[in-house]
Amino acid sequence: MSATPNPIEVFFSYSHKDEDLCGELLKHLSILKRQGVIQDWHDRRIGAGKEWEGEIDTHLNTAGVILLLISADFLASDYCYDVEMKRALERHDAGEARVIPVILRPVDWKGAPFGKLQALPTDARPVTSWPNLDEAFLDVAQGIRAAVEELVHP
Repeated sequence: MSATPNPIEVFFSYSHKDEDLCGELLKHLSILKRQGVIQDWHDRRIGAGKEWEGEIDTHLNTAGVILLLISADFLASDYCYDVEMKRALERHDAGEARVIPVILRPVDWKGAPFGKLQALPTDARPVTSWPNLDEAFLDVAQGIRAAVEELVHP
C-alpha cells in the first residue's frame, strides 16, 4: 500500500488504564504511519496550555477511522462511553468515519451500542487472551490496514 496524499487520521478512544496496550497497538501500526497511510491521534498528543476537551472534539470530528479500545475501564469511563463513543457512532452512522471496536481485555460488551460493528481481533477475541500479544496486535493491525485500504480505494 502506497502513501496517500492525505493520510487518514486514526483517533484512539481508550481509558488511560489501558495506556500500555494502546502503546503496543501504536507500535504495530507504525508501518502504516511510516508509509504515510495513517496519522494517529490520541489525547496524549495534546500540548501544554491547550484546552483538552476542544482538542479531543476537533480530532474526534475529523478522524476518518475511530478505534474504540474496549475494556472494563473503557465501559466504566463516562467520558469514553458517553462522549467519545457516542460521537464516534454518530459519525459512523452518518457515513463520516469508520468506527472499529478493538477488544483489549475480556469484558461483557454484548448489547453495547458498538456491538453491531465487526470488532477486532478476529472473532472479537480479547487481545490479552491470546497466548502471544504480538500475534493479537498483528491481527488487529491487519484488520485496520484492510479497513483503511477500503476507505482509500472503495
